[in-house]
Amino acid sequence: MPIFYRERGLHELYADDSERADALVFGRRTDASRRGFLSGSGLAAMTAMIGAPIALAEFMPGGFIPKAFAQAAKEPKLLKMDSKAELVVLGDRPLVAETPAWMLDDDVTPTEKFYIRNNGTPPEAPKDPDAWEIVVDGEVNKPLKITVGELKKRFRKVSYVLQLECGGNGRASFEPPARGNQWTTGGVGCARWSGVALGDVLKAAGLKPNAKYTAHYGADVHLSGNPETPTLSRGVRLAKAMDAHTLIAFEMNGKPIPNVHGGPVRLIVPGWAGSASHKWLKRIWIRDKEHDGPGMTGASYRVPTIPGVPGDPKFDTKTMRILESMPVRSLITNVKDGQKFPAKTREIALRGKAWAGDNTVTAVQVSADYGQTWAAAQVAAPVNRYAWQKWNGKVKLPYHGYYELWVKATDSSGKSQAHAAQFWNPQGYGANVFHRVRVLVEA
Repeated sequence: MPIFYRERGLHELYADDSERADALVFGRRTDASRRGFLSGSGLAAMTAMIGAPIALAEFMPGGFIPKAFAQAAKEPKLLKMDSKAELVVLGDRPLVAETPAWMLDDDVTPTEKFYIRNNGTPPEAPKDPDAWEIVVDGEVNKPLKITVGELKKRFRKVSYVLQLECGGNGRASFEPPARGNQWTTGGVGCARWSGVALGDVLKAAGLKPNAKYTAHYGADVHLSGNPETPTLSRGVRLAKAMDAHTLIAFEMNGKPIPNVHGGPVRLIVPGWAGSASHKWLKRIWIRDKEHDGPGMTGASYRVPTIPGVPGDPKFDTKTMRILESMPVRSLITNVKDGQKFPAKTREIALRGKAWAGDNTVTAVQVSADYGQTWAAAQVAAPVNRYAWQKWNGKVKLPYHGYYELWVKATDSSGKSQAHAAQFWNPQGYGANVFHRVRVLVEA
């Protein structure tokens, strides 16, 4: 057993064939119910590798790698930036950083804890933010060239608590791995955004009858350095653009939006992939057809309509649709992964956040026995549409040892999170597996 573990690595073995890995490493066999039965020696080996008794091991699914083994081979790189918390850096060029789940316990995400997703090189912060100009053109009767200062004077200011989530959040749970930054759970935040309704601005421009779609452009520079090449240009259906909660925002948590988060002005398209919420906004082009800019075609920000073969290098992108509303997700935010609890702990109170794109969360459940049983949590209503929802629950622990605490949410359309990532796709969008937190109750 140690030979396999040392030579190939546990993750590689499980990625190739999880049930075969079970048999090779731990001697575990899986029955028709997907429950895996460990031999005495296999359980002893797993216990030795974890360093603690595995509570409720009889309920562990077959082909399942305990989260205790699922840690990175090296310590994560932490962000070192003034006014920002120590987020986990996923990429340096462009800068991409996610927020550990335990940092997302606030009802409203503080700016310093909000994740970062760039696609190009950010522009320098302007000396006069109110002088920043935005163009609205295309299928409109009265094209606009308007400054941020004029936006503030001309249109009614609105403020909402809105969740924003990277389209690739959860990508790391796909097997085989998909392309892109390997987000775990932290590509999400729920801040208070203030600005003007995009719909009010579009009405002022006078939409033509054939207007169907928006196209967004920012001031960031393509990594090639070519100022003529857009870094990314996403768009949304006109109905989403006209939603009262879709904003041209200039404040984040009551203060001017920091440059790293797209200031002085950006779009907020809540509930949809964060790439549609364009940073450093410079232009909104109204089109008479679906936008086809960078990030809108091929496999970019698209998900399958029918299952394909995981890892297929010739994955059929013709069967894919644009990623719009994000899937239902939930997080445990009051317990750190790897946290220890004192002896005789037999119950743990849990809390966290749940959200579901355009939908609402109708149920949250928690488990401490690998999903064998689930306990219902209390779910609060969102403070406004598109805000995430708080939940509270508890799990009972029969004895000491290693546990995994799981949480899953169900949305108003009846869809729930899954044990494993569904609908593999080349860019790794839409993975919404249970959030898992490992804990140890000391003997």
